[in-house]
Amino acid sequence: MSFYDKETLYQHEVLSNSSTPKRKTKLLKYLSLVLLAVQTTLVIMVMRYVRTQKGDMFIASTAVIQCEAFKMMASFAIILYQEKSVPKSVRHLVKNIIDQPVDCIRMSIPAIIYVFQNNLFYVAVSNLDAATCQVTYQLKIFTTAICSVIMLKTKISRLQWISLCILFVGVSVVLLPSTKSTKGVTLDEDKNRVLGIICVVTSCCLSGFSGVYFEKILKGTKKSIWLRNVQLGMFGIAVGFITMGFKDGIKVFEKGFFHGYYSVVWFVIFLQSFGGLCTAVVVKYANNILKGFATSGAIVLSCIISVYLFDFHLTKEFTIGALLVVLSVFMYSKCSVK
Repeated sequence: MSFYDKETLYQHEVLSNSSTPKRKTKLLKYLSLVLLAVQTTLVIMVMRYVRTQKGDMFIASTAVIQCEAFKMMASFAIILYQEKSVPKSVRHLVKNIIDQPVDCIRMSIPAIIYVFQNNLFYVAVSNLDAATCQVTYQLKIFTTAICSVIMLKTKISRLQWISLCILFVGVSVVLLPSTKSTKGVTLDEDKNRVLGIICVVTSCCLSGFSGVYFEKILKGTKKSIWLRNVQLGMFGIAVGFITMGFKDGIKVFEKGFFHGYYSVVWFVIFLQSFGGLCTAVVVKYANNILKGFATSGAIVLSCIISVYLFDFHLTKEFTIGALLVVLSVFMYSKCSVK
């Protein structure tokens, strides 16, 4: 899912049977939400760090492929654990992938969207400061809600709609300084703020549709999230290589696939992969919209880290907008349809 969201999204596994105690379910729900919030904060902070370092930069399109490969391997490892042996795991994959090509092809749609979404998010992080990127990316909550109502017939209360409007206004206020010069804020000459905003908003729209589309598929099938992740990974890697060829083919040929990779870059890829698997728990015990709101809890932490690590200056517009986004989180969580 996510950036990413992708955004940004690998979700909805049946991680427990119907006899799971309510207390354990509630604990897993809030634990997964906290983990996702922390992961969302770290991945944007570290991604921003590696994209602003001097020297040879790693090629973002190769990192997207690596992330898809890691998630696919992790999902296969879980299938291997569940099936207890390699032959049984292989037969399980053949039965549900090779023998059911039409069902498998359905997963190509979110896979393609995830690849484009993650590539766009790398561009956004490269051109926006981490805090602004974090707040603006919360627009995916709005797009996810709209898609959920249309595609899943999700019922949203009147106050929840108001909270979504507040979210939209809050993000808009955060972006106000982009239309005029802001005292105390110095933008790098090689950064294109408008391009960054366009990329992150487009990523939000893709994240909302792909996440709900994936959730709809999972709710209409008995196949596990881990099998679906393997299918997503297969298509994602293929599409990732095609994207890399068109976008960075010459650069990869000249410098190599792993050019610019070092420990922190691998850490970013791990964080992205972990976020996709963590989202599975969130959507299982919460829902796709609440998963998006959980990431809003990372805003305050992102601002604090940005101030100390990236010399980010809190403007009046940013502070008001961020507070509105946080307010929308509490409103939405307290005003759900009974």
